[in-house]
Amino acid sequence: MQPRALIFDCDGTLADSMPLHWRAWNAVCQRNGIELSEARFYKLGGVPSQKILAMLKQEQGLDVDPAEISRQKEEAYLPLMAEVKLIEPIAAIARTHVGQLPMAIATGGRAKYIRPLLERLGVADWFQAIVTSDDVKNHKPAPDTFLKAAALLGVPPEDCRAFEDTDLGMEAIRAAGMDAVDVRTIAGVLPQNIAS
Repeated sequence: MQPRALIFDCDGTLADSMPLHWRAWNAVCQRNGIELSEARFYKLGGVPSQKILAMLKQEQGLDVDPAEISRQKEEAYLPLMAEVKLIEPIAAIARTHVGQLPMAIATGGRAKYIRPLLERLGVADWFQAIVTSDDVKNHKPAPDTFLKAAALLGVPPEDCRAFEDTDLGMEAIRAAGMDAVDVRTIAGVLPQNIAS
């Protein structure tokens, strides 16, 4: 299929930020007595942190406030953002299509972190739309994030190609009726995104 638009997840797809998110998660979970393995963290890529924490609270019978722990995790991640680099094989795909096809970001991250990250990486102006977890009610694996991105680009979902690095993200793309590319299958994409 010849796509009329390209849509990219951000963390772990376009930006090599997942190992840094894991460092922040691990520190905060240890501090608060919450169990979360690295493998499970990667499987939950694309799910907003408050949702993950609410799930862990219920599973582990914890007396914690998911919103407060999520705030701690965000605080722990902020100083690490300076270390984030582009995942070059995926960035190259986007770079090649700047000005050729409309492009969007469709992420489970929050706007207050994603926009500054894309600006710092020098790629914010590549994208005509940025859809974050703040913009939709139903998050991945629901298709809403990708459907909203397509709508903002003005391109029917079936004419979009979307890129993801997690099983939940791939499920969301397929549910949206888009052509799905699993970046874990692309040579050169970082090995930690393939593990799990």
